[in-house]
Amino acid sequence: MKRFFPWLATPVVLAASVFSLTASVDRPDVLFIAIDDLNDWIQLLDEDAPIRTPNLQRLAERGVLFTKAYTASPACNPSRVAVLTGLRPSTTGVYGNKTDWRRALPNVTTLPQHFRRHGYRVEGAGKIFHHHYGGAFHDRASFDQFQLLPDPPDAPMPKAKLNRLPWYGSPNTDWGAWPGGGETHVDVRTVDYCIDRLNTRREKPLFLACGIFRPHMPFFAPEKWFEVYPDEDLVLPTLKENDSNDIPSGGQRLLRQKAWFWAGMTRAEKETPGAWRAAVRAYQACASFADAQVGRLLDALDRRGLSDRTMIVLWSDHGYHLGEKTHWEKFALWEKATRVPFIIVAPGVAAAGAKCDQPVDLTAIFPTLIELCGLTPKPELDGLSLVPLLKHPDLPGERPALMTYQRDNHAVRTSRWRYIRYADGSEELYDHSADPHEWVNLAEDAMLWEVKKRLRQWLPRNSAPAGPDLKRPRR
Repeated sequence: MKRFFPWLATPVVLAASVFSLTASVDRPDVLFIAIDDLNDWIQLLDEDAPIRTPNLQRLAERGVLFTKAYTASPACNPSRVAVLTGLRPSTTGVYGNKTDWRRALPNVTTLPQHFRRHGYRVEGAGKIFHHHYGGAFHDRASFDQFQLLPDPPDAPMPKAKLNRLPWYGSPNTDWGAWPGGGETHVDVRTVDYCIDRLNTRREKPLFLACGIFRPHMPFFAPEKWFEVYPDEDLVLPTLKENDSNDIPSGGQRLLRQKAWFWAGMTRAEKETPGAWRAAVRAYQACASFADAQVGRLLDALDRRGLSDRTMIVLWSDHGYHLGEKTHWEKFALWEKATRVPFIIVAPGVAAAGAKCDQPVDLTAIFPTLIELCGLTPKPELDGLSLVPLLKHPDLPGERPALMTYQRDNHAVRTSRWRYIRYADGSEELYDHSADPHEWVNLAEDAMLWEVKKRLRQWLPRNSAPAGPDLKRPRR
């Protein structure tokens, strides 16, 4: 049976099973996949990288891979709020993981809310909004139905740490093999739920949000994924001695705020040699485990014949440091903390297997999805739609990617340069054509003053006051 859809450039043939699952074919379904803490050390973005991501690569073959995609903020809550509202932290005042984003933005319409208001059934599971405080950051108004993460996400787990090391300031500093075959792992349960929703008959088009928690720390994955990275063949990050020496005062201030992460890892390494290596191995295992969950979702789409009528967007909320620049986790404005995997599959709009090398940031997701699905535009959004780049990936970008961490600390990323300006006026400048590791800060080079001036024009003119912190769970 042939049917022409207004968002498609050409007619497509739909499997009969589509009509048994959904009576409404006026608009495409949307599968919205968020992965937590997945950085750019993956084969999707670099064939020489150690972390194997065959399912992300399989997904990219169906759509457009944005090779230079960046978070709006290298922390979970502000990053996710930026994606789900289309507004930057400098607009919203949502700068930190404790900011009560809904109190700061009581009247904002979120991306899933916008789809609900346009006749979609909106469901989801896992980590979409920030998950702390027993789901207090979750927004009920955004979903018809949602399966929250347990609190903590890794229940049930043994109370004793799997790596048998001290806490070093956080219960998250743990890694090891998840017991059994993984059936009780939080991400397996999340994907099970989402597959069930894909298989459920419905009368409306579906917006389905699937939030995969790994490779967020603690690094727990089934043993089979550790076996993918045998210790004797393990590839470790390339570190430079004294890499943080040329970081200016503003960057040093941010480093000190989260110094206990790396201090704990270096202490663990000193007291238990091999701890850092084991943690890096566990991160790699968790990343491949997360990739496998994406594969399960794609398999479910294909089995039901839904692939040709489903828009898919996959993104990570931010990157992750594993020791680079003497830093662990995110919470920084460098490439490793901000570059993310980002794929859009748009049947009939985007050529399969294309790559776009223009820098973009994730505030673009909201306007892009509503344009792809024919929803009412929202001109107040900060992000620009990527539909032109989906159709023509080689077009020059309209503007560089912009990142913010805490108030008045910003980074601008063009194809060649990363420019960082901190709240105290101190700066960093890196030339990625010669320095992909960002080892040499060129901000004091007088010959590059014009480069900085050109990049500085993209910084926000004003920054909203910081929103209120969430003191206790909202009811």
